[in-house]
Amino acid sequence: MRRKRKFQRDIKPDPKYSNVTIAKFINYVMKGGKKSTAQGVVYRTFDLLEKEYKQDPLNTFETAVRNVGPLLEIKSRRIGGATYQVPREVRGDRKFALACRWILAAARAKKGKPMHARLADELILATKNEGAAIKKRADVHRMAEANKAFAHFSW
Repeated sequence: MRRKRKFQRDIKPDPKYSNVTIAKFINYVMKGGKKSTAQGVVYRTFDLLEKEYKQDPLNTFETAVRNVGPLLEIKSRRIGGATYQVPREVRGDRKFALACRWILAAARAKKGKPMHARLADELILATKNEGAAIKKRADVHRMAEANKAFAHFSW
């Protein structure tokens, strides 16, 4: 039986900045279908970056995503009864998805501040190549480097 075909959805740009990547990020922030709440969080984050940190929010966001996005990841591959962790290069769309996921996970793990403040802090740390999201990327790269011997199992 054949698999279902994957269709790439067209995502409309966000209303404030007319940017598709920010619209995708809003969709990652969204929980339980509450898009207006997610938009509020992201826009308050960008306002905080602009007012308090005196930085351009679009440049900060793009730099943070670029810094957190991994170059390599590992995928499990079963060969002859043994499972190998095979290092693979990461495609562009998956790189963006992983970066957003890790930034949000790091921001959600912090406590004591509202979400927009935690997200702003994490974006600032990611632009400086610090923080939990960058640590996650380093861990993934370290795992890929450790399993470089199994790269010939790549498919």
